[in-house]
Amino acid sequence: MEEELPTEFDLIVIGTGLTESIVAAAASRIGKTVLHLDTNDYYGAFWASFNFESFRKYLNAGSTEQDIGSNEVAVEQNFLPLRNHPTAVRNGFECWYNFDEHGDVDGWNRERIEQEFRRFNIDLAPKLLYARGSLVELLISSNICRYAEFRALDRVATVWEDRIMTVPCSRSDVFTSKDVNVVEKRLLMKFLQSCAAYEEGSESDSVELEGVTFLEHLRNQKLTPNLIHYVLYAIAMANERTPCRDGLSGVKKFLMSLGHYGNSPFLFPVYGCGEIPQCFCRLCAVFGGIYCLKNPIEGIHLQATEDGQRYESIKCRKQSIRSKDIVVGHGYLGREAFVAVDASKQAPLRKPDTICGKLARAVILTNVPFGGASQNPGGGGVAILKLPPVEGHLEGATILQMAHSSGTCPKNIYLIHITAVAVSENPEADLEPYVSQILSKTYAQTTDEPTNAEQQAEGDNAKTESVKPENTTSTILYEAYFNIPTCDVCGADGGVSLPTGIHMTCGPFHELDYDLSIQQAKRVFNDIYPGEEFLPRAPDPEEIIIGEEEPVPDSAAADDGAPVDNASECRDTESDSGVAQEASEETIDKAEECTEQK
Repeated sequence: MEEELPTEFDLIVIGTGLTESIVAAAASRIGKTVLHLDTNDYYGAFWASFNFESFRKYLNAGSTEQDIGSNEVAVEQNFLPLRNHPTAVRNGFECWYNFDEHGDVDGWNRERIEQEFRRFNIDLAPKLLYARGSLVELLISSNICRYAEFRALDRVATVWEDRIMTVPCSRSDVFTSKDVNVVEKRLLMKFLQSCAAYEEGSESDSVELEGVTFLEHLRNQKLTPNLIHYVLYAIAMANERTPCRDGLSGVKKFLMSLGHYGNSPFLFPVYGCGEIPQCFCRLCAVFGGIYCLKNPIEGIHLQATEDGQRYESIKCRKQSIRSKDIVVGHGYLGREAFVAVDASKQAPLRKPDTICGKLARAVILTNVPFGGASQNPGGGGVAILKLPPVEGHLEGATILQMAHSSGTCPKNIYLIHITAVAVSENPEADLEPYVSQILSKTYAQTTDEPTNAEQQAEGDNAKTESVKPENTTSTILYEAYFNIPTCDVCGADGGVSLPTGIHMTCGPFHELDYDLSIQQAKRVFNDIYPGEEFLPRAPDPEEIIIGEEEPVPDSAAADDGAPVDNASECRDTESDSGVAQEASEETIDKAEECTEQK
């Protein structure tokens, strides 16, 4: 017999995506009673991570427009139904290398990959964290960073003149790089120093920057074409249309994050980005939040008031559960939730700063890391490769490469994520121009194997004495494509609003970090609890006093209680990225425990 839930809460949250999980944690942290529900049997919604088997099941389940469309329930009866498949990706497609015809590739075949399914952690929305970005600051200030492990990025790369090149980022990289000459090194260092000193509104922020693109500014600085490419796409993470001030701010953010946790500006969560929403869910649960996954939520009850419709309760199984406010994640409610408003009486629904979703995604397994093993010391680790937009695209593509030490794939195979803004309903066609620049669908044999006669003639040492050229071609062993859709809030027209008490959140944005999602979580929290502190620091377990127990003084504890002193997991990554941290087989085996729910 299923246990019934309490019938009164301060806040109900539907969906365990990142934004709604942050709001749930923030509400629970200030003492509010929170019920957090999800119709899925896993955490994360469009931000989730899956093992290989679960990912394929999720991808092939897919969705159609009919699946995600509105259920035909009379809205005039003051009831909003939830969609049947709220967090299903669209246009899913997968394809394998033809192992049957061409044989194994470096010892890999379909059967072996499928047997290793538990060693994969495949993200739906992979991202990186700037070391001085808003998410890292939030994880430290709230003391949530103790719930996850992070590692420094190992490499920033790009494609220049049909070659995959490592981008010199720090001072040491610039002066040791063989891809830029002495004059270019001086030009690059001088420009990066000026970007580090840039502050909007200061003397360096001249009127000349107004109405100028960042690309034009780089050309005015007399930088060479390859330096312009490095700075524009791989350091500023910008494009040809980026305003100058935004580009300068992007370079400064990159530089300010360098050296904070190793010789890299980025961090990546070990075992995948799906750990991030769960960190906030754990904090919410610690402070009393109630969690129910795979919960059949039928819909939302409304009540009519003089000012229009207002949220009243949810229908969950046979229960009606009330709360003062409700936060609904991406995909759960359709446009029937919106009501027309008179702008003079009620503010229209506020749109986010940019449109969420509308992402074309690729998940690819390869046998060789970008540019070959010689360009990827330490087994590859985690690398980012930025490609400029091709014809018909505006934003370009972000490519993340994961190796064994990231906790997301087995040894000697590489997990590659490609993300771009979708321009059609065919993600494979949208991403093919980027895939073809760096990956191959055929296995490149670097040299012919010696015949049996040659081996017998030269003895058993013939093979070991010959030096084979390095294979630098990444062969696609498995590839999957899908779209993450835009939420209905971003697609809504002006002049509409939501019933009072309902707050809808967005899915992943097309950004490298999590800034826009955190900004939205803060806005939603402030709308519900104006004047309350957003995610104050959580105490460490040894600081919690149970009953009348007296606190035990800890001589090793810092007197000022600075949050950074408790961010041991973040500080663990403070090592030179040139010596990439190799996760042991034993550590990766423990990841199976993390993926049992997936």
